[in-house]
Amino acid sequence: MQIKSGLMGAVAALAVVAGTQGALAADDVTVGYFLEWPMPFQYAKVNGTYDEEMGVTVNWVSFDTGTAMSAAMASGDVQMSVSQGVPPFVVAVSAGQDLQVIDVAGSYSDNDNCVVHADLEIDKQSAEELAGKKVAVPLGTAAHYGFLKQMDHFGIDLGSLDVVDMAPAEGAAALAQGAVDMACGWGGGLNRMKEHGNVLLTGAEKEELGILVFDVTSAPASFVAENADLVARFLKVTADANAMWNSGEHTAEMLPVIAKDAGMDEEATAAALAAFIFPSIEEQLTAKWLGGGAQGFMKGVADVFVESGSIDAAKDSYVNAVNTGPLEAANGM
Repeated sequence: MQIKSGLMGAVAALAVVAGTQGALAADDVTVGYFLEWPMPFQYAKVNGTYDEEMGVTVNWVSFDTGTAMSAAMASGDVQMSVSQGVPPFVVAVSAGQDLQVIDVAGSYSDNDNCVVHADLEIDKQSAEELAGKKVAVPLGTAAHYGFLKQMDHFGIDLGSLDVVDMAPAEGAAALAQGAVDMACGWGGGLNRMKEHGNVLLTGAEKEELGILVFDVTSAPASFVAENADLVARFLKVTADANAMWNSGEHTAEMLPVIAKDAGMDEEATAAALAAFIFPSIEEQLTAKWLGGGAQGFMKGVADVFVESGSIDAAKDSYVNAVNTGPLEAANGM
């Protein structure tokens, strides 16, 4: 399986630019996010709540993968990224990029998966038939980690697979055209993949195997240290939007706004949001999440990537890759 060179090339690039971040203009901050990945924060984004509460102009830029987010934060083009997958975050930190997790953006075991083309008629009972097949995987992402763990579970030799690095939208198109036998991804790309095939394991089945899927809000450690109050206010707005959605009392008001901003129709947006869990600040600060669970999970992800040959080495610990200070401050606002 020829995947290491592509991912390690990205890692090397991150290492080169990790120390080149420019200074932040006091009246301007740029935040990365995903299209076709609807989340409550987009309601506040569209309504200008972040600008109002933070006292700065917030510029938003969309990305296809979490690895691209890491590169943008390394270069200083982006100061924070919402809903970056844990695996691309771990890849960057393992390479020496000084990023920190500042909150848990959402958990979504059913909203990130791999889909086998329907023509193959392969399911979890016959997964061994995937040996020798071509698979589209966005390398260094949560989907990549889930793919590796599923292949290990089914006892499929990674060396027997032809793995190509494709963002979810590209993987969905390749699966539809029959150019690949299986594709992995999330969000709108995953929804389109499912039109042409089936998943091997459900979200619940993956969780039973310890395949957790959650995203984080991340930022360069230097930016967090120099702009602690600004970051806390950002997290407060995000938490308020999550609470508004979680209440179930504002769905009619929020859904069309989120759908339009995500570039999706309302039906698909509602289905995607239903697969998410948006933990409160109090929940995020517990041992399950940023109180220790996330740090341990990161170490597990890194070790899996090392074992698969995707990265050269893991850090001894990822405790310092999490900074709960701004979230604790937001909890008191």
